[in-house]
Amino acid sequence: MTNRRENAILAAPLVLFLLAILGFPTVLALVYGVSDTSFQTLTSPEFSGLANFRQVLADPTFWQAAWFSLRFGAITAVLQCALGLALAVYLAPLVRLHGWTVAILIIPMIVAPAMMGLMYRLVLHEFAGPLPHYLYQWLGWSPAFLSPAHVFKTVVVAETLQWTPFAFLLFLTAYQSIPEDLREAAAVDGTRPWRRFWTIELPLMLPTVWVALFIRFIDGFRVFDNIYTLVGAGPGGSTTSMSIYIYETFLRRGEIGKAMAAAILLFVTAFLALALAQRLTRKAAR
Repeated sequence: MTNRRENAILAAPLVLFLLAILGFPTVLALVYGVSDTSFQTLTSPEFSGLANFRQVLADPTFWQAAWFSLRFGAITAVLQCALGLALAVYLAPLVRLHGWTVAILIIPMIVAPAMMGLMYRLVLHEFAGPLPHYLYQWLGWSPAFLSPAHVFKTVVVAETLQWTPFAFLLFLTAYQSIPEDLREAAAVDGTRPWRRFWTIELPLMLPTVWVALFIRFIDGFRVFDNIYTLVGAGPGGSTTSMSIYIYETFLRRGEIGKAMAAAILLFVTAFLALALAQRLTRKAAR
């Protein structure tokens, strides 16, 4: 009982701090989400029930943003985890001998996403970008990377190149933690490396794979800064993610109640995805 009381006393400042930092904005978002609120009525919101949620769910732009975020999050998560797993397995012997190579491989992850978006915007600019210029000079082909036909593939590639190192780090740690006794026993039995990977190593790494897929999907689903600095909402709103939709609804159109309702829906979706990922991870661990 004494230990519990001491733990409660020691944890109390942290709990109060988290409640102050996270609790107040959450309660405020809930209040604004069920109120008719704009910048003019910010201090005196009028209760409107579920009207904001009905407006959001009836907005075609919201569903377009949700579909973009879902596709973008799923595709980038799969690509990043597939490339990260391949790199981790292939480069594990090199990393074991030269650990400093990891520092080079994670450089894209260190750069701020907004800076990466600006960098790609300069590199891929249709008129001033060096990549379209040299493609036209060498191959006679100058694609418009930020046009409606190619912009989705462009942002997927940009996101994948930046965050594959994150998946690589997770998978490298999981791969290196597999006991060498298992690999040696498989080698003595004459198991080929490829078969050893599929039957021994990959099953042991599955919990990490599920965690990496979930983290990267959530990060891709709520993407904002790199896409917004690269191409904004995109031509015809083709790259409007959920976060960009909330941002523009809040600041561009001043519909604070509607923006908070969309944010609450995004939070509920992320919470349900977290619960599903936890169940999948437990099953994989068993």
